[in-house]
Amino acid sequence: MQISIYLGRKKMKRKTIHLLMGLMLALTLVSNVNAQTTNPRFAFILKTLANPFWVTMKEGIQAEAKKQNVTVDIFAVQSEADTQAQLQQFENLLNKGYDGIAFAPISPVNLIQAAAQAYKKGIKLVNVDEKVDMAALKSAGANIFAFVTTDNKAVGAKAANFIVQQIGPKGGEVAIIEGRAGAASGEDRKSGAASVFNNTPGFKLVASQPADWDRIKALDVATNIIQRFPNLKAIYCANDTMALGAMQAVINSGESILVVGTDGDPEAVDMVKAGKLAATVAQDPAAVGAEGLRQLIAAVKSGKQIPLNAEPLFIAVESKLITK
Repeated sequence: MQISIYLGRKKMKRKTIHLLMGLMLALTLVSNVNAQTTNPRFAFILKTLANPFWVTMKEGIQAEAKKQNVTVDIFAVQSEADTQAQLQQFENLLNKGYDGIAFAPISPVNLIQAAAQAYKKGIKLVNVDEKVDMAALKSAGANIFAFVTTDNKAVGAKAANFIVQQIGPKGGEVAIIEGRAGAASGEDRKSGAASVFNNTPGFKLVASQPADWDRIKALDVATNIIQRFPNLKAIYCANDTMALGAMQAVINSGESILVVGTDGDPEAVDMVKAGKLAATVAQDPAAVGAEGLRQLIAAVKSGKQIPLNAEPLFIAVESKLITK
């Protein structure tokens, strides 16, 4: 018995059908293999996961990856001070087949060497949070597709304006506890806050010192500032980790001094609710991470490396003042 199938007006015998089915199956398998090998691979280098800020950013990246139906590998070092370990981590990714790498450098220059190598290999680059030193990066022969961060000058200004409002027209002495010296985000927050203090009648910025984003160092720095300036009215800290250290210094001193932090970390928000911190300016690290991944996907989809002389996209994510 011969089986025939009609396609239009022509007959096809079973042997021919089997041959065609075999060819279709082979094409499907090849197509699937090609799809697997051409799916872009993404990596995200954060600073550390020892700080809730970066944990929240990681969660934002993962949520966006699920939404975009892509896979992203996320890396971080143990300490926010270990610039060399972060560089080595980046270098280890260069031959792993990644199409795009987003990175949050610990310092403006510690990842220049690895980023330049990545660029020359055709890997697309996106910078988040801490801005890389663009002059140094371009001198090394590389560029980034986009820079995604919080508007850190606006963050510092928002915190300082809150302090000014709380203290009132009589003014008083105020201080700033900075992040790591030279770190762009900390420098911008300091600049934003200092500008408000220096341009508001009655207010005097008596001290501005780094504490390297560290709680214990901030405790020591704040203790020293409080002892030196007995009329101090407020301290602005460039992140919440340091604000919690400064808060403890104020508690230890028995003085009534406002402490305002930055980031909106869960412990800091709890301390605001408890009345121990005056406020925190919350960044949205989840939104920064998600936007960073969106830009990385766009960079890879473009199929082109951004030219050396091109201006990268700049995307600023809004912050929010949290008070009791």
